[in-house]
Amino acid sequence: MEKILVTGGAGFIGSNFIRLLLRRRRKMHITVLDKLTYAGNFENLADLMDRTDFTFIKGDICNTRLLDTLLPGMDIIYNFAAETHVDRSILEAGSFVKTDVVGTYALLQRALKHRIPRFVQISTDEVYGSILKGKFREVDPLQPNSPYSASKSGADLLARAFYKTYGLPVVITRSSNNYGPYQHPEKFIPLFITNAIEGKPLPLYGDGMNVRDWIYVEDNCRAIELVGRKGKLGEVYNIGGGDEMPNIVIAKKIIELVGASEDLLTLISDRPGHDRRYALNIRKLKRLGWKKRWSFDEGLKRTVWWYRRNETWWRAIKEGTFKRYYRKLYHQRIRDARRGKGKH
Repeated sequence: MEKILVTGGAGFIGSNFIRLLLRRRRKMHITVLDKLTYAGNFENLADLMDRTDFTFIKGDICNTRLLDTLLPGMDIIYNFAAETHVDRSILEAGSFVKTDVVGTYALLQRALKHRIPRFVQISTDEVYGSILKGKFREVDPLQPNSPYSASKSGADLLARAFYKTYGLPVVITRSSNNYGPYQHPEKFIPLFITNAIEGKPLPLYGDGMNVRDWIYVEDNCRAIELVGRKGKLGEVYNIGGGDEMPNIVIAKKIIELVGASEDLLTLISDRPGHDRRYALNIRKLKRLGWKKRWSFDEGLKRTVWWYRRNETWWRAIKEGTFKRYYRKLYHQRIRDARRGKGKH
């Protein structure tokens, strides 16, 4: 029986990844380790708790004593554990350094100690920085522009170093922007979907022309699972959907799907260090046999449908501590925009 450790498994991509494994694999046992910060939601996994092939443990990847009890006998580690939101990293960078860098180091160190056969480090295209033309390849230099992307770059380099220096069997995935079920409403697409449902302003940074490469979360999870099985040790694999478009186009698609008023769209002052465009070359991933299943429009329809069907889930989040964060980040910007100030 294959023994799998998924750190950060109560988060957005991690919980979707676990569901994918449980649908596709047979003889295995998944252990989830999650600190359950604001973005790690126990409800994302609540329906799995009675399964005999699944164990949930609340804990921190920085806790090396805990890791020493969990790691012996594991066949593979998927490290999703991370602070991930750029806006929050700008407001408070320290927790990103602790989890993304120090936590990854602790996990790598203990994986080496217990001779884990395979370690999959989950990363992001944001480590490359911004690119106005062309697409990033795995060999391109890392030029992060936010505390979040800098902390993920640090984790990637540590993972590479543990492979090169100690021979730890590591592979790294760097995915483009994900969207889909269970994504925290602080992120662009779920924030705009839920605000549109509520009839609240949709706060769009700058001129709305920042471009991202989008991938439906299930497609990303399929790619991660494939790299975990077939990826060459010590290598990096870009994962992207090839669906590039400006944020303002996505905002208008959401407005149309929800049936909201376009008057809700509000251009606000830009955030510091806002990358203009991301795009990934994924030829290396395709050589492993991966193909995208969901177009952006199909995935977005499924996502809007999910948030409509799961209002209890996201309203509980938005009624909690999220309110204070939202007020700190957006309220003044929205007021200024309504007064005709600071849109760009």
